[in-house]
Amino acid sequence: MEFGFGAGDEEFRAEARAWLGAHVGGGLDRRSWERILGKGGWIGLSWGEAGYGNRSASLTQQVVWAEEYARSGAPGRSGHIGENLLAPTLLAHGTDEQRGRFLPPIAAGEELWCQGYSEPGAGSDLAGVSTKAERSADGSYRITGQKIWTSLAHEADWCFVLARTEAGSVRHHGLGFLLVPMDQPGRIEVRPIRQLTGTSEFNEVFFDGAHARAEHLVGGEGAGWTVAMSLLGFERGVSTLAQQIGFARELGRVVQAAVDSGAVADPVVRERLVRQWAELRAMRWNALRTLGSSADAGAASVAKLLWGGWHQRLGELAVLVRGAGAGIGPSDWTPSAPYELDAAQHLFMFSRADTIYGGSDQIQRTIIAERLLGLPREPKGVV
Repeated sequence: MEFGFGAGDEEFRAEARAWLGAHVGGGLDRRSWERILGKGGWIGLSWGEAGYGNRSASLTQQVVWAEEYARSGAPGRSGHIGENLLAPTLLAHGTDEQRGRFLPPIAAGEELWCQGYSEPGAGSDLAGVSTKAERSADGSYRITGQKIWTSLAHEADWCFVLARTEAGSVRHHGLGFLLVPMDQPGRIEVRPIRQLTGTSEFNEVFFDGAHARAEHLVGGEGAGWTVAMSLLGFERGVSTLAQQIGFARELGRVVQAAVDSGAVADPVVRERLVRQWAELRAMRWNALRTLGSSADAGAASVAKLLWGGWHQRLGELAVLVRGAGAGIGPSDWTPSAPYELDAAQHLFMFSRADTIYGGSDQIQRTIIAERLLGLPREPKGVV
């Protein structure tokens, strides 16, 4: 199964490749890069003829852009959450005023977003959130609680927060989906979480009476669960194909390392390398099968299970084929830099979390069992 591109798509590819070739590089920080993408009209391609400063592109052209972006070696996107998660959610559930306020700055690369879903006591159980949003006399909300594993919160201007707007509500009832400005000193505190890799993409976020305006509640009172589930459905799609291009590049480096170290002579190693290649092809076919379709309720969970485990196994292979040398860093230890990692070591360390973040494997299997296979719902423990 291969994806078909027409003449117009190839013209679009040439335009994208030329633009990326002229603009990638130069040591720009990620926020500046978002503004350059916005000025070039490359943000919001999937929004359709929305009229919010975005360029409209067909589904095949979106695939072309994602592929060319991955191949160009362009920086990782810090605007992904706003463009690919919040924007489609506002287009589906937001008011005209909300769309008019928030989509143009996303399209311009001017405002960055983070996602306030996970909590320490809820883990991957999104219905277990306890963060509260209480109405004030003026109709606005005051938010109190803690979110964790909040990607790029230290860079974000705004956060969409799932919180309990109805006192005494439980599980998926009484939730609200609120748009919250992050610049609230004394009311919002962001604490970076240092990871195995030494970097801090994830954060803890503490809300202590943080303010959210009444008109920034998306979908209305009590609709938070519906809106949140709709947003999670946007996490798959075109970006999955671009992700796989990056995976293929990583696999190529692991194969080369196996050749260089002589590990490829081991038949077990060869079998594992071939299996990684075959599974990557299967992931591409699955992504193409579900591309543009919203009918498969478990497609996102299947995709997450496939790529999370695959990438983790690739990280294990990356250090296995290096042998004992995989335990040696690229530079000597210093007090200011306790350790540094090369690409293979970083892949191994970071991929340990692939089967946890974005919904753990256990949660994804439960979703598949209940929503796709129609098995009985998992019993809840007696409190």
